[in-house]
Amino acid sequence: MAEAKILVVDDEQSILDLVTAYLKPEGYQVYTAMDGPAALKAARAFRPDLIVLDIMLPGMDGFEVLSQLRRESPVYVILLTARAEETDKIVGLSVGADDYLTKPFSADELLARLRVALRHAARWDGSREESIVAAGPITIDLARHEVRRDGDEVRLTATEFRLLAYLAANANRVLTHRGILSQVWGPQEGEHVEYLRVYIRQLRKKLEPDPERPAFLVTEPGVGYRFLADD
Repeated sequence: MAEAKILVVDDEQSILDLVTAYLKPEGYQVYTAMDGPAALKAARAFRPDLIVLDIMLPGMDGFEVLSQLRRESPVYVILLTARAEETDKIVGLSVGADDYLTKPFSADELLARLRVALRHAARWDGSREESIVAAGPITIDLARHEVRRDGDEVRLTATEFRLLAYLAANANRVLTHRGILSQVWGPQEGEHVEYLRVYIRQLRKKLEPDPERPAFLVTEPGVGYRFLADD
């Protein structure tokens, strides 16, 4: 994605300066904010392609910022934090984060995450041949990045759509946990089955008539998941 716009949110000026120094030579347009309200204002004004968002912000923490963002936009969000507790990761994913990076981090690691995220975003940019997958009341337009249930548009985050698109593109096939994680998040995330469960649960809540008894996003016990599409 040429000249992608990146919004970096952190309350430490040194972190903002460091990340900006990493990203600008790579050709990215970089915007910064130091607190939650400023982050929301910048996201609305600049419409970034990706947001790097620190959890520990003054006044309004990153979780609250993310929650508000998700009411307005599916923009890809990488949470940035000094805390490495697993519960933080799960909470962040549940609220709508797409990825998670723990301080301290290397320039190479940050750039690798950004490239993967932007490559995934470009994959469904509408340039590919139209492909529509239907499953009962659910219609998935892979080319237009659009999902509908009973004719009404369903808002998904970037990662939710990427996961659903991968399942739909392989409709009626059993896909393993490791295979899904590697394709959607990258090979390094092949063991993080708990992340996948969080996203499957979120998709079921948005798409299934009865999320507790899924008819389309079905579990293959001990193996993975299958998306049951119409013939």
